[in-house]
Amino acid sequence: MKFDYLIVGSGLSSLMLCEALRKRGKTFMVVSNRSQQASIVASGLYNPVVLKRFNKAWDAEKHLPIASAAYTALETYLDIKIDHKQPIYRVFSSVKEQNNWFLASDNPQLKSFLFPKIIPNKNININAPFGFGKVNKTGRVDTNLLLESYSQSLKSRGVFLAETFSYSDLDIKTLIHYKDIVATQIIFAQGFGLKNNPYFKNLPLGGTKGELLLIKAPDLKSEVILKSSIFVIPVGKDHYLVGSTYAWDDSKNTPTAAAKNKLLYKLKGLINCSFHIVEHRAGIRPTVVDRRPLIGQHKTHKNLYILNGLGSRGVLIAPSIANQLIAFIEEGTPLSKLVDIKRFQA
Repeated sequence: MKFDYLIVGSGLSSLMLCEALRKRGKTFMVVSNRSQQASIVASGLYNPVVLKRFNKAWDAEKHLPIASAAYTALETYLDIKIDHKQPIYRVFSSVKEQNNWFLASDNPQLKSFLFPKIIPNKNININAPFGFGKVNKTGRVDTNLLLESYSQSLKSRGVFLAETFSYSDLDIKTLIHYKDIVATQIIFAQGFGLKNNPYFKNLPLGGTKGELLLIKAPDLKSEVILKSSIFVIPVGKDHYLVGSTYAWDDSKNTPTAAAKNKLLYKLKGLINCSFHIVEHRAGIRPTVVDRRPLIGQHKTHKNLYILNGLGSRGVLIAPSIANQLIAFIEEGTPLSKLVDIKRFQA
């Protein structure tokens, strides 16, 4: 079997690479055992503002329209609903936070994203005596449904190989040879699994474990995304995602009691109604020291490429980052120095 591309990995990064290639009429095969769960356990939240410090997220004004168009196109292609546009309500804990919000909403870079007035709390089941600040142009992508639907699409076309990638079976010559597959290029989009990749193992990829809960709270009746020290995202039928935690010293995908108790403690301080836990999820976010993705070409093997390190804002930036890498390979469009792996290579 011969393809233009062999893609290793099946998370959001891989999916967006496939889309960039499909739209160019390129052929590809995906190889993955689906062991990396960062995309599967992600909240799917896209948000152009860092609400802890009231800063604009990196290049949000560029990434947001590209992401919106990409998810709309995927809804049409897969005949599913995945992009749920919902405002974020930042919960204020003091008058000082309200004042900081007013200052931030006057910032020219944030004006289009932050509603400049305080929204009073009218929901007796939410503890928010100081009200909310509303963030616009936000929402949630149902990453579970997206990844499952896209994987099924790949399988139905015979271009998904469900197995652990074997580096010993990779033969790099003028063309890429992997078992009975021949490809012109190979892209590794393995998430935290990159740590086992002999070709890119020296890149400074770290892992941040995140855990979240899926709860059912029939009396909460919130249609907006609540953000305090945690987020509470409505996902339909009285269900809500609650998260997320950050752990730098645990690289296992196993949920922990400590993280669950931490989330429950914060949740009980935010809502007043009863609820029960439906599911507890955990995954490792691939992160980079400078908080920018890792994309680019191997120093020696010019038909080896990487896309990784999207961190907690993968839903927002994955479409544009994937497009950038494919444009670099196919059209020779230079990579941004902010994301090119050359920044870490002597």
